[in-house]
Amino acid sequence: MPPNERAEKQAAAQQAVDILHEIATILNCHLDRRTLSICISMIENGVNPEALAAVIKELRQEGQGGQIDAAAAAASSSTRRR
Repeated sequence: MPPNERAEKQAAAQQAVDILHEIATILNCHLDRRTLSICISMIENGVNPEALAAVIKELRQEGQGGQIDAAAAAASSSTRRR
């Protein structure tokens, strides 16, 4: 592939990620450009978009649960010290 054609494809891909990031921001998806780019790549390689969305939701819930557990543990330990 000629360098000029490769540069054009990269520019088009970057523009697509920029547009999709703006949409994701408007929809409060909380996806940064890198994560969004990875998701796009996965979908382009055949991953089911609905399944990917379900996994992301589940991971976020687990992450929030971990944060809640950590906050509860910190609150519990600070109460015991008093």
